[in-house]
Amino acid sequence: MNDIFTNIAGWIAAIILPIATISQLTKILQEKTAEGVSLITWFLFGVANIGLYLFTEKYLALQSLVGLLGTAVLDFVILGVALFYKRKELVVKS
Repeated sequence: MNDIFTNIAGWIAAIILPIATISQLTKILQEKTAEGVSLITWFLFGVANIGLYLFTEKYLALQSLVGLLGTAVLDFVILGVALFYKRKELVVKS
């Protein structure tokens, strides 16, 4: 495949994936609730991003680092924040 096309495609993913993930994290933090957030989904997104990072074998490429590993970290942050709010909501209900 054309190197320029591949490079552009990598940058598109490296920009869109973290932005999409940050938008979910921002929503959770602003609303201070994890209602409707699927814990298993965000865990699986994190695992999938790590798997894809390893699969690409482009370990030092900025697109892989930001788009895949960076997004994986954000996925696990969402998981942690969502767990925090879900537990907090359980305590309030009981």
